[in-house]
Amino acid sequence: MAEDPYRAQVEALGQFIHAQRKLAGLSLRELSAVSEISNAYLSQLERGLHEPSLRVLNSLSEALGVSTETLLKQAGVVGEQPAGSTGSDAPEGSDQSAEEAILADPGLTDEQKQALLAVYRGFTEGA
Repeated sequence: MAEDPYRAQVEALGQFIHAQRKLAGLSLRELSAVSEISNAYLSQLERGLHEPSLRVLNSLSEALGVSTETLLKQAGVVGEQPAGSTGSDAPEGSDQSAEEAILADPGLTDEQKQALLAVYRGFTEGA
């Protein structure tokens, strides 16, 4: 049975939020207080159990210092590419072009790029 790309996208978003929280040096409780999102719901988001609303993404964006567009891309709202797709004309299975795109994104800090690369590599290793 093939993995559902929608489910993978929600899980990737959760991993991205978790990585950004760690990079910001925030505990789940601290992010909850800053973002005004319940601790339990944030935990479920990080585990990929829920797809957050635009309001929640905006709150997280402000709290984590990440652009809303970056979170929308991770959520699959901006751009039509499902998780695991490079969004380029590169041959299927070409990890290099996706990594190059991450590294070239001017909207990401170096720490964010490394976190995103770690998540991406986690999905593509052994695939």
